[in-house]
Amino acid sequence: MQEKPKKRKSVPQARKTISDGPWVESWRPWGSFTVLADEMDHKVKRLVVSAGRRMSLQRHRFRTEHWHVVSGTGLVTRGKKQVKVEDGSSVDIPAGMLHRVQNVGRKDLVIIEVQRGEYFGEDDIERIEDDFGRAR
Repeated sequence: MQEKPKKRKSVPQARKTISDGPWVESWRPWGSFTVLADEMDHKVKRLVVSAGRRMSLQRHRFRTEHWHVVSGTGLVTRGKKQVKVEDGSSVDIPAGMLHRVQNVGRKDLVIIEVQRGEYFGEDDIERIEDDFGRAR
């Protein structure tokens, strides 16, 4: 007779992962984002920046970000430098670095953002400049 499998310890499941779907799209003045995974050590978002729009010039204290461009054309500000990005390109943003992305194309700019660090809350955004009046 086979032994019954041991029960796994119950772990609170407050976080969503990619297999949990459906995901909730959050709208912002620059476009939208969808959280695809929210784990203890990382968070993954799908960002959609509308044509002609840009995110705020901002920095984060507690996380790094890796942006991979899925489609579209953009201009990324990293510190004092600007880098053109397009399909297939990637950009790394260390914690504390000023950054923003602007859609310079005619169609949506779609980016997969991977956050790593110790905290991923939306309140870890220090906005320096913002086209929509949200800077502190």
